[in-house]
Amino acid sequence: MDWSLVLVSQGIETTIEHPEDGDGWGLVVASQDCDLALNAIHQYRSENRHWPWRQQTRWPGFLFDWASAVWCLALVLFHWFGKTRAIDLWSNGAMDNAAVWSGQWWRIFTAITLHADLPHLVSNVSIGIVLLGLTMGRYGTGVGLLAALLAGAAGNVADLFIYHGAHRSLGASGMILGCLGLLAAQSLSLSRHHPLATKYVIGSVLGGIMLFVLFGLTPGTDIIAHLGGFVTGLLLGGILSFVPVTFLHNPKIILISGLLAALLVMISWGLALGRLG
Repeated sequence: MDWSLVLVSQGIETTIEHPEDGDGWGLVVASQDCDLALNAIHQYRSENRHWPWRQQTRWPGFLFDWASAVWCLALVLFHWFGKTRAIDLWSNGAMDNAAVWSGQWWRIFTAITLHADLPHLVSNVSIGIVLLGLTMGRYGTGVGLLAALLAGAAGNVADLFIYHGAHRSLGASGMILGCLGLLAAQSLSLSRHHPLATKYVIGSVLGGIMLFVLFGLTPGTDIIAHLGGFVTGLLLGGILSFVPVTFLHNPKIILISGLLAALLVMISWGLALGRLG
């Protein structure tokens, strides 16, 4: 398309075509204009070869990990199990500041897997499957999941120090906004490779902040947990951005970090359910 604009600017009529029996696209010109068109395109490419806005992308393709659907399915199962079974997951799993200060630390993690009602669950799952999928695609399945889980737990920890007295909360929104922070910080890795790194980093972080304002400051929600998750996501993303992508996507690292995330949830719920027994 840009070549076509170049030729049009030189008064050469062009047509962009996609051959039915071939791959790619073609630029068709009249035979008498062929040499002139080739010269114009060659000159255009030569003059724009080193322009700063023409850069090779660091992450080619659309990075999305559909394994995020497994986590969202787990949230659905937790909600279904708590609503249809005799076991009261909320009383021993929801975030309760007084209970956590008394030693029930596992609520920091178990609260992430619980939701107050179906609309709350649907809201977090619909947004979470996208943001978590992008996070796991960028940082690796295991590391992305573990970092997002830790960001969500950090959001609950923020509640501990901000809210005094009785305060109860639950939901995966802190984790989801942690994913937003992780994604906003990924451009920091460009600082060593890109001449316009500062511009891209600032733009990425500001974009993340704008989305946080849109999704994280909804009246009636736990804004402190949202903010704690988002800020922690930014910090973790800043650290992970300097880790080689090949390391993050190494099968062994994926397995170890994924198992660690699963163990955090299982051990936390094991302690919570142990109290019920």
